[in-house]
Amino acid sequence: MMMDIEGARDRELLRGEDDMRAVIASGSGRYADPWHPFDRTSPLLARVLEPAGFDVEIDDDVDHAMANLRGVDLVVVNAGDPWRSADSTGAAPRASTSGFATALERGIGVLAVHSALSSLRDYPEWAPAIGGMWVPGLSWHPPADIADVTGGELPSGPTIEGFAVFDERYARLQQFGERQVVATHLVDGAVEPTAWVRQHGASRIAVDTLGHDEESYASAGHRALLARLAGWLTSPR
Repeated sequence: MMMDIEGARDRELLRGEDDMRAVIASGSGRYADPWHPFDRTSPLLARVLEPAGFDVEIDDDVDHAMANLRGVDLVVVNAGDPWRSADSTGAAPRASTSGFATALERGIGVLAVHSALSSLRDYPEWAPAIGGMWVPGLSWHPPADIADVTGGELPSGPTIEGFAVFDERYARLQQFGERQVVATHLVDGAVEPTAWVRQHGASRIAVDTLGHDEESYASAGHRALLARLAGWLTSPR
Protein backbone atom coordinates (compact mmCIF):
# COMPACT_ATOMS: atom_id res chain seq x y z
CA MET A 1 0.00 0.00 0.00
CA MET A 2 1.29 3.45 -0.87
CA MET A 3 1.87 5.33 2.39
CA ASP A 4 3.79 8.45 1.39
CA ILE A 5 2.92 10.67 4.37
CA GLU A 6 5.01 13.67 3.29
CA GLY A 7 3.66 13.38 -0.25
CA ALA A 8 0.10 13.26 1.09
CA ARG A 9 0.74 16.44 3.11
CA ASP A 10 2.18 18.17 0.06
CA ARG A 11 -0.85 17.18 -2.03
CA GLU A 12 -3.19 18.48 0.65
CA LEU A 13 -1.39 21.84 0.66
CA LEU A 14 -1.53 22.07 -3.13
CA ARG A 15 -5.09 20.87 -3.46
CA GLY A 16 -7.47 23.54 -4.68
CA GLU A 17 -10.73 24.22 -2.92
CA ASP A 18 -12.67 22.89 -5.88
CA ASP A 19 -10.55 19.76 -6.41
CA MET A 20 -12.31 16.45 -5.90
CA ARG A 21 -10.71 13.50 -4.19
CA ALA A 22 -10.18 10.34 -6.24
CA VAL A 23 -8.73 7.01 -5.11
CA ILE A 24 -7.47 4.42 -7.58
CA ALA A 25 -7.67 0.91 -6.11
CA SER A 26 -4.82 -0.74 -8.02
CA GLY A 27 -4.40 -4.49 -8.25
CA SER A 28 -1.66 -6.21 -6.26
CA GLY A 29 -1.49 -9.33 -4.09
CA ARG A 30 -4.57 -11.41 -4.71
CA TYR A 31 -5.90 -8.68 -7.02
CA ALA A 32 -2.88 -9.02 -9.34
CA ASP A 33 -2.66 -11.31 -12.36
CA PRO A 34 -0.10 -12.19 -15.05
CA TRP A 35 -1.88 -10.28 -17.82
CA HIS A 36 -2.47 -6.75 -16.55
CA PRO A 37 0.33 -4.37 -15.46
CA PHE A 38 -1.72 -2.48 -12.88
CA ASP A 39 1.38 -0.86 -11.40
CA ARG A 40 1.95 0.85 -14.76
CA THR A 41 -1.62 1.58 -15.87
CA SER A 42 -2.84 3.08 -12.58
CA PRO A 43 -0.37 6.02 -12.85
CA LEU A 44 -1.64 6.58 -16.40
CA LEU A 45 -5.18 6.73 -15.05
CA ALA A 46 -4.03 9.29 -12.50
CA ARG A 47 -2.54 11.41 -15.29
CA VAL A 48 -5.96 11.53 -16.94
CA LEU A 49 -7.79 12.46 -13.76
CA GLU A 50 -5.45 15.12 -12.38
CA PRO A 51 -5.94 17.67 -15.20
CA ALA A 52 -9.70 17.06 -14.88
CA GLY A 53 -9.63 18.52 -11.36
CA PHE A 54 -9.03 15.48 -9.16
CA ASP A 55 -6.61 15.10 -6.30
CA VAL A 56 -5.58 11.49 -6.93
CA GLU A 57 -4.23 8.81 -4.60
CA ILE A 58 -3.17 5.37 -5.82
CA ASP A 59 -3.68 2.65 -3.24
CA ASP A 60 -2.24 -0.72 -4.23
CA ASP A 61 -4.05 -2.46 -1.37
CA VAL A 62 -7.51 -2.79 -2.91
CA ASP A 63 -9.28 -3.87 0.26
CA HIS A 64 -7.67 -1.02 2.22
CA ALA A 65 -8.88 1.45 -0.40
CA MET A 66 -12.45 0.19 -0.21
CA ALA A 67 -12.47 0.39 3.58
CA ASN A 68 -11.39 4.05 3.50
CA LEU A 69 -13.78 5.84 1.13
CA ARG A 70 -15.04 8.48 3.56
CA GLY A 71 -14.58 11.87 1.92
CA VAL A 72 -13.76 10.30 -1.47
CA ASP A 73 -15.66 11.64 -4.50
CA LEU A 74 -14.52 9.04 -7.02
CA VAL A 75 -13.20 5.50 -6.60
CA VAL A 76 -11.56 3.88 -9.62
CA VAL A 77 -11.05 0.12 -9.57
CA ASN A 78 -8.19 -1.12 -11.74
CA ALA A 79 -7.69 -4.64 -10.44
CA GLY A 80 -7.94 -8.32 -11.32
CA ASP A 81 -9.91 -11.39 -10.31
CA PRO A 82 -9.07 -12.46 -6.73
CA TRP A 83 -10.56 -15.91 -7.31
CA ARG A 84 -8.07 -16.64 -10.10
CA SER A 85 -5.06 -15.24 -8.28
CA ALA A 86 -2.11 -17.33 -7.16
CA ASP A 87 -2.95 -15.88 -3.74
CA SER A 88 -6.66 -16.72 -3.85
CA THR A 89 -7.05 -17.76 -0.22
CA GLY A 90 -9.10 -15.71 2.19
CA ALA A 91 -11.80 -13.16 1.51
CA ALA A 92 -12.24 -9.42 1.59
CA PRO A 93 -12.38 -8.02 5.15
CA ARG A 94 -15.78 -7.01 6.47
CA ALA A 95 -14.52 -3.45 6.92
CA SER A 96 -13.83 -3.31 3.18
CA THR A 97 -17.14 -4.70 1.92
CA SER A 98 -19.12 -2.56 4.36
CA GLY A 99 -16.98 0.47 3.53
CA PHE A 100 -17.90 0.17 -0.14
CA ALA A 101 -21.57 -0.45 0.68
CA THR A 102 -21.65 2.66 2.88
CA ALA A 103 -20.03 4.77 0.15
CA LEU A 104 -22.66 3.60 -2.34
CA GLU A 105 -25.45 4.51 0.07
CA ARG A 106 -24.21 8.06 0.65
CA GLY A 107 -23.42 8.62 -3.04
CA ILE A 108 -20.01 8.20 -4.70
CA GLY A 109 -18.71 8.09 -8.25
CA VAL A 110 -17.49 4.60 -9.24
CA LEU A 111 -15.37 3.93 -12.32
CA ALA A 112 -14.70 0.26 -13.14
CA VAL A 113 -11.87 -0.20 -15.63
CA HIS A 114 -11.30 -3.27 -17.84
CA SER A 115 -10.61 -6.30 -15.61
CA ALA A 116 -12.57 -4.69 -12.78
CA LEU A 117 -15.50 -6.50 -14.40
CA SER A 118 -14.06 -9.70 -12.93
CA SER A 119 -12.77 -8.19 -9.70
CA LEU A 120 -14.13 -7.63 -6.18
CA ARG A 121 -15.98 -10.96 -6.29
CA ASP A 122 -16.17 -11.01 -2.48
CA TYR A 123 -18.11 -7.72 -2.50
CA PRO A 124 -21.87 -8.44 -2.65
CA GLU A 125 -22.65 -4.93 -3.95
CA TRP A 126 -19.99 -4.78 -6.66
CA ALA A 127 -21.50 -6.56 -9.69
CA PRO A 128 -25.05 -5.26 -9.09
CA ALA A 129 -23.66 -1.74 -8.73
CA ILE A 130 -21.57 -1.69 -11.90
CA GLY A 131 -24.26 -3.44 -13.93
CA GLY A 132 -22.20 -6.24 -15.43
CA MET A 133 -19.53 -8.85 -14.98
CA TRP A 134 -17.08 -11.08 -16.82
CA VAL A 135 -18.39 -14.66 -16.74
CA PRO A 136 -15.61 -17.30 -16.93
CA GLY A 137 -16.23 -19.72 -19.77
CA LEU A 138 -18.71 -17.38 -21.48
CA SER A 139 -17.19 -13.91 -21.73
CA TRP A 140 -14.22 -13.64 -24.05
CA HIS A 141 -12.14 -11.36 -26.24
CA PRO A 142 -10.17 -11.80 -29.46
CA PRO A 143 -6.43 -11.03 -29.39
CA ALA A 144 -5.66 -7.38 -28.76
CA ASP A 145 -5.68 -5.29 -31.92
CA ILE A 146 -6.81 -1.92 -33.22
CA ALA A 147 -10.37 -1.39 -32.06
CA ASP A 148 -12.59 1.20 -33.71
CA VAL A 149 -14.82 2.60 -30.98
CA THR A 150 -18.10 4.29 -31.88
CA GLY A 151 -19.09 7.06 -29.52
CA GLY A 152 -22.45 8.01 -28.05
CA GLU A 153 -23.91 10.50 -25.61
CA LEU A 154 -23.68 10.77 -21.86
CA PRO A 155 -26.92 11.57 -20.00
CA SER A 156 -27.26 15.36 -20.07
CA GLY A 157 -23.58 15.54 -20.89
CA PRO A 158 -21.08 15.82 -23.74
CA THR A 159 -20.93 13.52 -26.73
CA ILE A 160 -18.32 10.77 -26.71
CA GLU A 161 -16.34 11.01 -29.93
CA GLY A 162 -15.34 7.86 -31.80
CA PHE A 163 -11.69 6.82 -31.67
CA ALA A 164 -9.22 4.04 -32.39
CA VAL A 165 -7.28 2.22 -29.68
CA PHE A 166 -5.04 -0.83 -29.44
CA ASP A 167 -6.73 -2.97 -26.81
CA GLU A 168 -8.78 -6.05 -26.05
CA ARG A 169 -12.42 -6.03 -27.14
CA TYR A 170 -14.62 -7.64 -24.51
CA ALA A 171 -17.62 -9.68 -25.61
CA ARG A 172 -20.54 -11.50 -23.96
CA LEU A 173 -20.42 -9.76 -20.63
CA GLN A 174 -23.33 -10.46 -18.31
CA GLN A 175 -25.60 -7.47 -17.73
CA PHE A 176 -27.35 -6.57 -14.48
CA GLY A 177 -30.11 -3.97 -14.51
CA GLU A 178 -30.51 -0.98 -16.79
CA ARG A 179 -27.59 0.94 -18.22
CA GLN A 180 -26.88 3.52 -20.89
CA VAL A 181 -24.21 2.43 -23.34
CA VAL A 182 -22.10 5.43 -24.37
CA ALA A 183 -19.52 3.71 -26.62
CA THR A 184 -19.47 0.49 -28.61
CA HIS A 185 -17.17 -1.78 -30.62
CA LEU A 186 -17.59 -4.80 -32.89
CA VAL A 187 -16.62 -8.41 -32.19
CA ASP A 188 -17.30 -10.84 -35.05
CA GLY A 189 -19.83 -8.40 -36.46
CA ALA A 190 -21.79 -8.08 -33.20
CA VAL A 191 -22.08 -4.74 -31.40
CA GLU A 192 -20.62 -4.92 -27.88
CA PRO A 193 -20.50 -2.20 -25.19
CA THR A 194 -17.18 -0.42 -24.76
CA ALA A 195 -18.45 1.83 -21.98
CA TRP A 196 -21.69 2.39 -20.11
CA VAL A 197 -23.07 4.53 -17.31
CA ARG A 198 -25.88 4.05 -14.81
CA GLN A 199 -27.40 5.35 -11.62
CA HIS A 200 -27.29 2.99 -8.65
CA GLY A 201 -29.21 4.46 -5.74
CA ALA A 202 -27.43 7.63 -4.69
CA SER A 203 -24.30 6.76 -6.70
CA ARG A 204 -23.27 7.19 -10.29
CA ILE A 205 -21.44 4.33 -11.98
CA ALA A 206 -19.36 4.12 -15.17
CA VAL A 207 -17.68 1.11 -16.74
CA ASP A 208 -14.86 1.33 -19.28
CA THR A 209 -14.03 -2.09 -20.71
CA LEU A 210 -10.77 -0.78 -22.19
CA GLY A 211 -7.44 -0.40 -20.38
CA HIS A 212 -5.57 -3.69 -20.79
CA ASP A 213 -2.09 -2.14 -20.74
CA GLU A 214 -0.13 1.03 -21.52
CA GLU A 215 -0.94 0.95 -25.24
CA SER A 216 -4.59 1.60 -24.45
CA TYR A 217 -3.70 4.85 -22.68
CA ALA A 218 -1.65 6.01 -25.67
CA SER A 219 -4.97 6.68 -27.41
CA ALA A 220 -6.04 10.30 -27.00
CA GLY A 221 -9.61 9.22 -27.67
CA HIS A 222 -9.52 6.71 -24.83
CA ARG A 223 -8.09 9.29 -22.45
CA ALA A 224 -10.86 11.70 -23.46
CA LEU A 225 -13.47 9.01 -22.80
CA LEU A 226 -12.09 8.44 -19.29
CA ALA A 227 -12.04 12.16 -18.51
CA ARG A 228 -15.64 12.57 -19.66
CA LEU A 229 -16.79 9.57 -17.64
CA ALA A 230 -15.06 10.90 -14.53
CA GLY A 231 -16.61 14.32 -15.07
CA TRP A 232 -20.11 12.86 -15.37
CA LEU A 233 -19.63 10.67 -12.31
CA THR A 234 -18.86 13.64 -10.08
CA SER A 235 -20.98 16.37 -11.68
CA PRO A 236 -23.81 17.95 -9.66
CA ARG A 237 -26.95 15.81 -9.63
